[in-house]
This record gives sequence, C-alpha cells and structure tokens, in this order.
Amino acid sequence: MSDPLSKMMTSPDSISKMLPAVPDMDTQLAMADKMIDKKTATHKGSHSYGSYFLEYSLMAEFNLLLKQKLPGIYCIPSAMSSLTWYGVVFIRQGAYQEGVFRFQVQIPENYPDGDVPKVVFENSVFHPCVDPVTHTLNVKQGFHKWKRNVNHIWQLLLYTRRIFYKIDLSSPLNMEAANLYEKDFEQFKARAKSCVTDWKEQLYLTKDHPDPHYLTFSSFQEQIHGPVRDKMKRGADGLNREREEEGGDRKSYVATGSLTIFSDKLLTPSNEGP
Repeated sequence: MSDPLSKMMTSPDSISKMLPAVPDMDTQLAMADKMIDKKTATHKGSHSYGSYFLEYSLMAEFNLLLKQKLPGIYCIPSAMSSLTWYGVVFIRQGAYQEGVFRFQVQIPENYPDGDVPKVVFENSVFHPCVDPVTHTLNVKQGFHKWKRNVNHIWQLLLYTRRIFYKIDLSSPLNMEAANLYEKDFEQFKARAKSCVTDWKEQLYLTKDHPDPHYLTFSSFQEQIHGPVRDKMKRGADGLNREREEEGGDRKSYVATGSLTIFSDKLLTPSNEGP
C-alpha cells in the first residue's frame, strides 16, 4: 500500500516559481481599482474605497507624480492626511513672471470615484480662473469629470501651472480679471504683477506649522544656502571637475563579458624591439 504522504510530496523543482516583475504605476492603479470594498457599494454603482485601498491608490498617484518630474511644481502629501497635498508653483515667464503661489490639493474621500480634486490657493490670486473669495481654481475647465485610471493628480498639477501661461476666459470665476484681460491687457499685467509682489511679501511669514510637510520658505542665509548656490552655478562641469580631483587620473573599466575590473594601463612598456 502506497504511503499517502508520498503523494503529497513534490520535488522543489516542480513547485519553484519565478517571482513576477514589479508592476508599473498604471498597473498598480488598476489593481487598486479592483480592490473595492463591495459592502459600501451604492445602488448606482459608485464604490467607496476602504481606508487601506484609498491609501494604496494615493501612494500610487504620488509615485506617478514623482516620475513625471514636472518643472516649476513641487507637491507633497500632508503628514496628517493623505487627502490633502501641499503644493507650490513657480512661474518663470508671462504676466505672472517670478510668481510663487502656494496651494492645497483637496482630494475627495471616495477618490478616485468622486468629483475632481480641488485646488485651493492659500491667498488671493488675481486670475480669471480663480475665485476671488474662496481662492479656488476652476478645475472644471480642464476636467469636466474625473475618470478613474484616466485622470491623475499630476495632470491636475500640470493644469494648475498651465493657467498662468495660457489664460482661458470660457468660464471665468473672477469677472474683473477676465474683463481686464480682454479689454485692457496692460492694466491686467499691472494687477498680475502686484499680485506677485503681494505673494512674495507673504511667502516668508509662516515659520512654524503643525504639519511637518507644510511647505515653508526662509530668506537667503549665506552659511546655509551659499554652498548650494555655488554648486548650482558651477553645474555639471564643476561636479565632474570635483570628481576628477578626488579620483586623480585613475580610471578603471570592466572587461566585456566579464566582471573583472582592470586598469586602463593594459600593456606595460617593453624594452625589447619589434
């Protein structure tokens, strides 16, 4: 009679499997989309994510943002709530040149099945697309409806930067700014410049904040910022020069098809003639 345990035993080779590759961010978002808390689904088919799945989805969104490397924008989730992200946008040209505008991205609790996340500036921004009372950006111009797995928060940030370069008057929230832009552009530019100046004066006022991820600014300090500024001025050439000074003239290479490292002095000079 055969041993029943022998039937259950298999060789290590038969059960060994290779680990699957790490999925990209789009795949991770799709996976998070499938991990819906079915108990909270409504009759209309709108699902609410459990707290765990919501956190997973937002982490994937932040990883996507880091991969985009958007110029002129810095954004980071709050340390107290992943539904609030702190951001700042730097404007380099146009009517709002040299502007530094701090804002918050407010994400709905049923993300990504809910409405478009809000973008709220910390102070008033004289702009046709920004509400002069609530400081809220009109995101509906760029996103009529938030589409899961299609729209991402990095796209929302890109739109936030874009409004300072290309102004859309199709559905303004600030009629005064819209009228000036359309009828008296020089006066509009003067108001925009005044807005930039006001923001610069308020930028350094907040020194301490209960959230450690809140973006604060400090005035230039030579002992702290001077060395960093000098390195930025030198650029890549200066960095390479430093590395050469540290390493001298030594060079090393890896032989093709081998892990053996050898010097660039492959042949020693011979005293013998040809």
